[in-house]
Amino acid sequence: MRIVVSEFISLDGVVQAPGGPEEDTDGGFAHGGWSHPYFDPEVVGGAFAAGLEQAEALLYGRRTYLTMAGAWPERAGDPFADRLNSLKKYVVSDTLGDDELAWNNTERIPGTGALSRIRELRESEGGDLAMMGSPTLVRALLGAGLVDELQLIVMPVLLGGGKSIFPDDGVKRGFELVSTVVGKTGVQVCVFRPAAEG
Repeated sequence: MRIVVSEFISLDGVVQAPGGPEEDTDGGFAHGGWSHPYFDPEVVGGAFAAGLEQAEALLYGRRTYLTMAGAWPERAGDPFADRLNSLKKYVVSDTLGDDELAWNNTERIPGTGALSRIRELRESEGGDLAMMGSPTLVRALLGAGLVDELQLIVMPVLLGGGKSIFPDDGVKRGFELVSTVVGKTGVQVCVFRPAAEG
């Protein structure tokens, strides 16, 4: 399986709370919902729909999982929602109880040992293991070299601080730009894959 990460990201590298004001206020973050003015349904919506078609399973951190599980099950009847709801879901957490895993087809991966379990999933046969949000988990996966594709939905805005997906360990990691599409709002959907070393 390929691990494919999709992130709404500001020009200054912030991925925190793109969807709404109460999504993630950690650190006093006050710009929740910042992605909405730049969302281009054709370009961004098309990219997510195409990614979901390739996905065999979804991988989330705890907070993103709870946000998604609170929003999508009730939207049955919409093709995107139906696909999302039907896929296998993995959530990395040491704190979620079984009663909080009510979203259809969910399996919890304990935080301790999560990288080795995700490595096993990656080495198994299948389609894409798709991720969105989950900055702490994505940062760990990038640090461990476990991300096969990075789809950055770059919004033309500076947020002045917030959560990032990028490791700050001083290690250089090369990526190749595979494609880029620009929307009417100035949003860019940029697909990167790790560069071959050499």
